[in-house]
Amino acid sequence: MTQGVTISGNKIAEFVLANQGVTEAVAKDIASTLRAGDVIALWGDLGVGKSTVSRAIIQSLCGVDTVVPSPTFTLVQTYETPKGFDIWHMDMYRLNEPDEAYELGIDDAFSRSCCLIEWPDKLGAFLPKNRIDIVIEYTDKNESNHRLMTVYGSDTEHPLCNRFLI
Repeated sequence: MTQGVTISGNKIAEFVLANQGVTEAVAKDIASTLRAGDVIALWGDLGVGKSTVSRAIIQSLCGVDTVVPSPTFTLVQTYETPKGFDIWHMDMYRLNEPDEAYELGIDDAFSRSCCLIEWPDKLGAFLPKNRIDIVIEYTDKNESNHRLMTVYGSDTEHPLCNRFLI
């Protein structure tokens, strides 16, 4: 498992991601279960596909033509969904201290929006305990297309559990 990952909850599902198309299809399936107040922590090494998963989730909920730039430099990008809630796409890679994230208003976002968080370890104690963890790992370091996505969750009543629970 990727170093520094602190999982919250039980394993819900596991997917082999053979290519970008499969990755996007799995992400869109996950998106269909998301709602306001969901926090999704995306764990994985640089370049493993966290942004691809985030982009597919956002486009699934907001429309395929939605432009989804990386929030690496802005830290946060927000999107309105037709479902009546916002998506906060966060990239915490550049944070030096967890307190810096709080200045962005993430506490409000955690309760009223769906939050996709890349590099969630940078939030320290601010990372909510009740969340969905998505861990993406290379299965073969010599073959960059072979990845494994494992989904964990602590809310057994969440629609994601009902859809995928293994």
